[in-house]
Amino acid sequence: MIRKIGKNLDHYYFHQVVGAFFYAIMLSLALNYFWLPGHVYSSGFTGLAQLVDTLTGGKINVAWAIALVNMPLLLLAWFTLSKRFAIFTAMAVLLSAAFVPLFATKTVLTPDPLINAIFGGGINGMAVGTALRCGVGTGGLDIIGMELKHQFRMKVGSVNLAFNALIMVGAGLTYGWQYALYSIIGVVVSAHFIDLFYTHQQQIQEMIVTNKPEEMTDTIQNKMRRGVTIIDSAHGGYTGRDRSILLTVVTQHELPELRHAIKEVDPNAFYSESKVEHTGGRFYEPEP
Repeated sequence: MIRKIGKNLDHYYFHQVVGAFFYAIMLSLALNYFWLPGHVYSSGFTGLAQLVDTLTGGKINVAWAIALVNMPLLLLAWFTLSKRFAIFTAMAVLLSAAFVPLFATKTVLTPDPLINAIFGGGINGMAVGTALRCGVGTGGLDIIGMELKHQFRMKVGSVNLAFNALIMVGAGLTYGWQYALYSIIGVVVSAHFIDLFYTHQQQIQEMIVTNKPEEMTDTIQNKMRRGVTIIDSAHGGYTGRDRSILLTVVTQHELPELRHAIKEVDPNAFYSESKVEHTGGRFYEPEP
């Protein structure tokens, strides 16, 4: 019985725990080795924590500020989103607050703010993207974005932009406007790395031309829980034979599984892929 419970815990929670620890360690390295020495501000609530540290003259340091600014949103996530998501997000936030002083250093790898912005942003983006991929939120804007998406089906782009703009203004007023520009570079690099590592949010439309439409549809629906639209009586211009066209939308993360399913059902099927900017209606998204 105990062994069975252990296996279930490993199956359901191992990736979340690893994701939380990985995020906390990488964030601490980015903060101590790049952002703080380079006077570069992060995006989101980590940047807000840096700003709180600066405005209070260090009385509320970055570690304490990370925990304090995220606490109200963690409570919000607990009551309105998912208790499991809130627990692992709280783990990531509290581990970050604990590891920031643990990894504190006086070593300055480089005084160049541009290099610090690029490498700090890259490490942070990798950490955030990996955590999200493991089902762990990183607090702050992640929770705000999920709330807006869950409650109002809205994207959080404008909120992110406005919030980060305030952080950049804080960087400019504190260290000089050149550092605000360096911080913006770091934010852009971070966003790019998040997209590279967090593929669940990227949607792909798949067009499949096959002579086994029913079998292909059953495989996709049963294995991937994705809807399929069938266009019958398509006519091949080269072969002169009738085929069916199937249309479905999956996430970038699911793409390898879809390709495998296509080859398994019909190795001769033709398929093409294109990025999707927006979906409406009933696109299945798992609970956080």
